[in-house]
This record gives sequence, structure tokens and C-alpha cells, in this order.
Amino acid sequence: MSLPTQARVVIIGGGVIGCSVAYHLAKQGWTDVVLLERKQLTSGTTWHAAGLIAQLRATRNMTRLAKYSQELYGALEAETGVATGFRRCGSITVALTDERREEILRQASMARAFGVEVEEISPGEVADRYPHLNIDGVTAGVWLPRDGQGDPANIALALARGARQMGARVAERIKVTGVARDGRRVSGVDWVGEDGTNGHIACDHVVNCSGMWGHQVGRMLGTNVPLHACEHFYIVTESIPGLTSLPVLRVPDECAYYKEDAGKILLGAFEPLAKPWAMDGIPESFEFDQLPEDFDHFEPILEAAVNRMPMLAEAGIHTFFNGPESFTPDDAYHLGLAPEMDNVWVAAGFNSIGIQSAGGAGMALAQWMEAGEKPFDLGDVDIARMQPFQGNRHYLFERSKETLGLLYADHFPYRQKATARGIRRTPFHHHLQELGAVFGELAGWERANWFARDGQARAYDYSWQRQNWFDNAATEHQAVRENVGLYDMSSFGKIRVEGPEAEAFLNHVGGGDVAGPVGKITYTQFLNPAGGIEADVTITRLSETAFLVVTPAATRLADQAWLARHRGDFRVTLTDMTAAEGVLAVMGPLSRELLQRVSPNDFTNAVNPFGTAQEIELGMGLARAHRVSFVGELGWEIYVSADMAGHAFETLWEAGQELNLKLCGMHMMDSCRMEKGFRHFGHDITCEDHVLEAGLGFAVKTDKPDFIGRDAVLRKRETGLQNRLVQFKLTDPEPMLYHAEPILRDGAVVGHLTSGAYGHHLGAAMAMGYVPCAGESAAQVLASTYEIEVAGVRVRAEASLAPFYDPKGARLRG
Repeated sequence: MSLPTQARVVIIGGGVIGCSVAYHLAKQGWTDVVLLERKQLTSGTTWHAAGLIAQLRATRNMTRLAKYSQELYGALEAETGVATGFRRCGSITVALTDERREEILRQASMARAFGVEVEEISPGEVADRYPHLNIDGVTAGVWLPRDGQGDPANIALALARGARQMGARVAERIKVTGVARDGRRVSGVDWVGEDGTNGHIACDHVVNCSGMWGHQVGRMLGTNVPLHACEHFYIVTESIPGLTSLPVLRVPDECAYYKEDAGKILLGAFEPLAKPWAMDGIPESFEFDQLPEDFDHFEPILEAAVNRMPMLAEAGIHTFFNGPESFTPDDAYHLGLAPEMDNVWVAAGFNSIGIQSAGGAGMALAQWMEAGEKPFDLGDVDIARMQPFQGNRHYLFERSKETLGLLYADHFPYRQKATARGIRRTPFHHHLQELGAVFGELAGWERANWFARDGQARAYDYSWQRQNWFDNAATEHQAVRENVGLYDMSSFGKIRVEGPEAEAFLNHVGGGDVAGPVGKITYTQFLNPAGGIEADVTITRLSETAFLVVTPAATRLADQAWLARHRGDFRVTLTDMTAAEGVLAVMGPLSRELLQRVSPNDFTNAVNPFGTAQEIELGMGLARAHRVSFVGELGWEIYVSADMAGHAFETLWEAGQELNLKLCGMHMMDSCRMEKGFRHFGHDITCEDHVLEAGLGFAVKTDKPDFIGRDAVLRKRETGLQNRLVQFKLTDPEPMLYHAEPILRDGAVVGHLTSGAYGHHLGAAMAMGYVPCAGESAAQVLASTYEIEVAGVRVRAEASLAPFYDPKGARLRG
């Protein structure tokens, strides 16, 4: 095949994902689309996928994409003439424990909030729908009638044909061997054919859809795509006489899924300890390859399955299959614009859900590429969430042993990864460890989540109910509300923005006004042109020409990439300072007294009011005291250079003993911020949530000209709010709230919770969520009766637009 020398986009990889991206770009009218596949279409992992197509995912937008995939596959055959084998056979998930029962009932509630048809069914009803199943030990089931299954390879080939019909070029046996780069852009790709031909294609965009090759292709493109191949096992039985169409069945407590196909049963597994593959690279000749059988590894799964479905004991095994699948560090796929480059896109690392995700992922990426903006919140899968170190191959090898099995493990709230830990430690790590810290991990950072008492096990005991640290967090919460607490905030991102036009640049990118004296702290958001929230930050003026932007730990890279892409001609430099300074939060009514004991500086309102920072002496060292709070109390964040961090901690800890200073963790911070109604980026506020509807209009200064999103803010003020972010407090102190539980207004589901936590001071679970309110006043929104559905049970809730705790903010400014 002769290939063009120029294209608008080159897609690398011809699995189901690459074919979907090509199809959707062509459908949008992109004419010069070129897809290059190193061997044959589907020959990597697509061809041996199980082809399960479920609708329900963990968040609304991921569910939206999965539902779109289903609708697309149902219509593809008529469009392309290629049979996709798609049929809606429904699916059943069964629970064998009380904790799993709670999980699947919560998932069913969530499904209702997301508009997915779902029904909780009893063990007897499970047996009616799946008569071959031994229901001993089954505690509950969930039935999703619109789930289905399909033929993975044919779905990909149908997408490829559809793309070709709309003018895309799909070329097989062409390997991309290198790229030409121009600054932060790839200007073209080099290719070599199996027949020895070679060439170069100049292009405006490149999309890495290379599946388990995604990591090495990412490196070639100058980007970080963390994923690793693991061995994935399934067996297919001989034909079973009389076996007719059955729903897809999942028994996650036995790590197993079952699919009926042409009178046979396919039994697959997501075992707790997986086998990573190809640590030294994937063989060059790999094409439709299988990996060596490992019956010993699979045997425990098969043994449980024969007990669960006795007819398997009589059926012969036709195929024992072992093939590679790629897994990411957090079990979410990678989609979007790579933060290191301005025209390199990624759709890879689909964690064994590539078939059900491909349609939606291709659609979302194509829309993003067309508009230059995300079509809706894709934070769960945005490649910019990955930290640079996560591309380390040894790290990926260790983490992938766990992530495969986590697909079917209990999805407990606050569950921490067990593998590949201890990589990023704050300067206070060893001090906190000595004093009882129990660490969680976020973006590789080890963070003290709670503190164990003497003799208490320093480990999580997971549950959907109150976990073993519930009382610990309550005690820490009380210390911050009534006395003084100390916790480590070093993991939060710190970006230094410096240069003669730093003020003008930040006023262009952010909605707030950073102008003012040295030491001013501005709480603001980076907005997109639609008024959605791309980042939620504080900006501290350090000097005439230097500012410190503080971001959530997980979004530092994404936020710095956003700044870099909007820098334009502004004369500024951006530097990641996260590891350069430790940060200790000193919070609570006695925080001022503690600081006065360790520093000669003045912490009164006259000198250091809320929203200002000052350089201070601390013990025998130096630090910077920022008077801000994410817990809603009088307090300071103390920034200290890494070399003096240990001294600062010891000084504060020693001085605090007379005041009964308490060490606190991140769970306390989350609980306190929830009582105060402070938004959490990525949950309560995202790129598709308008800053005014999020209740953050106070942080936007529209008298400032020409900032990104200004027009959208002014328009919304004229047209009125369509939604409001409402805070909820359950009237029953027992149930726990986490996220995605349905919100019922006057008996009807109107939305779902964006985040939840237990409010220890206020004595009940609390949460936030958006409520539609077109044409309504605030009073009308609050006049309704609200309930939250928790695992199928409706619980009354009070609603408020002002914070339940200290609504006027007097304690912050005390």
C-alpha cells in the first residue's frame, strides 16, 4: 500500500481502540486520518478479549461512555456489513459475603442515579435466571438487563471498515520506528513496512493506541504512558448439550466471570496475585500469540468454579488460554492529551475492559481533539493524572501484580494499594511513622491518613460500615475543632510562577485577582472557556515577580501543563517546587498560641490576617506562615525548606506537648472540609461544573478584563443557574456516605452525590451534590424534601447552600 506523506493525524495501533479513534475522527469529518498497525489488525490483545460489554462504571461519565459503546455496537453491523456478534443477554453479579452484598446494592443505587436499568434480585431469583448455578452462600444478586457481549475482533474490524468507508487510511504491517519533534510537538512519524519499504508522514497530531506497547511507543513520542502487560487466563469448555443463551455472570468473590458462547462456557479470572509479563520487552514477532499455560496458577479458580457451576465437572476443557492484557497503576485507562507534548494523544491501558470502553473512549477522544477542550469531565482516565515516576518499569512490574486482581476485589472505600509503596516520602515521614501514622498513598506520596493508638494495629480493616480508624479520626477531628492539631500537607503540588509578567499571566489564567502586596493569598480557579473548573488553587505572592500556586497532590502535573499551554507570549517561567518544601498545617483554636511559643513573629489579625503569608523565624530556622485553612478553623500552613523540615517538626511537636497537640491525618481533613462545605477538586468541582453553579462566584473577579472563562461567567449571571451544589446532612447518624449515592428530591431521583464523609463534630454522614434548579430561587431549592439512597434504602437529609459548620467563617478569621 502506498502511504501519504502528510496527514492530519497518525494513529499508532490497530486494536479495537485505534480502530474506534479512526472511526470517530472520520465520522467528525477528518479526512486525512492514517492508522498504522505493526502486524495485523486486532493481533495484540483485542483478538482474545472475552467481549463482555457492561454499562455500569464507577462514575457517571465512565458509565456514559460504556452505554455509548453498547449503542454503537448495536448499530455498526447495519452501517458496515460486518457482524459484531453484539447481543444484549443481560448480566448478573452475585455476592457471597455481607460486605459484597453491601457493595453490589450500593452499585445498584448508583446505577439508578446514572440512568442504568438495574434490579436487585434474591438468591432464588438468581437461580431462576441462571439455573446452572449453585447458590450456596449467595447473599444477593444484581441484574442489569441491557448488558451484553460481542465478538471483539469483529467489533474492531467493523470500526476499521467504517473508518475506511469515511475516507480513513488503515494500513497493516507498517511499524512506526521514530518521530520528528519540534519543541512540544511531534511533526511527523517514520515508518518501515514488513516488505522493507519505509517513509515519513508529516502530521498535525499523533495518537498512541498501542495497547501493551503503549509504554515504549510513549517513550518514543516523548511522553509517559504507564502500563504493564499481565497474563490473563480463561478456559473454554467443549460444547455442553442443551446449553442455551445465558446472561453474563460475575462471581467476584471467587475472582471469576462466566460467558455462554455458542453452547460453550468461557470461564475467566482476575486472580488476586497476577503474573506480570514481558518485563524485558514484548517479542518483535508477537502477533496473535498465546502465552504458556500455567494450570497450577489457574487451578484454585477452576476448583471454586466447578463447585459454583457443577456442570463444569462434566464438560471437557476445549481451550486453556493465556494471553497478555495491559494494566495501569490505578486500574483506569489512559485517555487524552499527553502533558509533556501539545499534539500527542493517548488511548491505551484498558485493564481488560477495552471492548466495552472502546466505543465511548474513541468518541470522547475524537471530540476532545476536534474542539481542543474535553467534551465533559474525563478526570478518571485523563493521562495527565499519571506522575512521571509511574513510568518506571520496576514500579509498573510490582504494581501490576495487584491491579489485575483489584478488578474483582471488594471496592471498599478508602482502600489502599498494597504494592509498589514507599516511593515518595515527605520530609516528616519518619517522624510521623515513629508517632503512629498509618499511611495511605496518593500519586505515589505516602500520606499519614490517621494515627493509631498505642497497641492498636497500624493497618486498615476495610468495610462499607465504620472502619477501624473511625474513632481515631473522630478524636483528631475534635482536636482541630476544640484545641490544636498538626498534620502534613507536603504532598500538595507547589508550582512557582516567576517573571516580569507573572501577575498579568496569573490574572489571565485564573478567575481571581492576584494583584496586591507581597504576602497576599488568593483562592481561585483556572477556568475553561465554558466557565468549567480546570483547577482549584491558592496563589501566594512571594515577591513582585514570583508567585506560588498550590494545587491538589494528584493534579500538580495537569495544572502545570494547563499553565504551560496558556503561557503564550507572557514572560514567565514555571517550576515544580513540590519536593523543595515541607508543609505542616497547624490548625485549631489554640494554633496561634502554639506558633507564638516557637516564633518571635506576630500572628495577630493586625499583622497576619486570614489570606496573608509572612516570612517567620521558627525555632532556630526559617519558614513561611500562610494563614489559610481547609478545615474551617483558625490556623496556618507552615512552609519550610526540606533541609530545615525535621527541625521545624521537632520544635512544633515539643512546644505542643503542654497544649495537648494532636497529630492528625488526611481522613480528619476530609471530614472537616466536608462539614465546612469546602469543594474537592475532581469530585465536587470538575471541568464540566460551572464555577457559579459550584457556588464559587466569590472567587471570580469579573471587573478584571480578559481572563479565560470571563464571558461564560457573565453569561451565566444573566441566564441563571441550571444546577446548584447543595450540601447534605443525614438525619440518621448511622449510615455512611462516600460518593455517587442518588439524591431524591420530593421522592424523585434528581442527581447523585459528588463526595461524602462523616461529619464527626456534627454527628452524621455529610455530602455534596448538584441539584437541578432552572428558574428556581435558592429558597425554592431548599424548600423541598431530600433523601439519599444508601444501598437501596432512602434516608432523610437536611439540605443547605451555606456550610453547616460556621456558615459565616468567623472561626477562620478569629
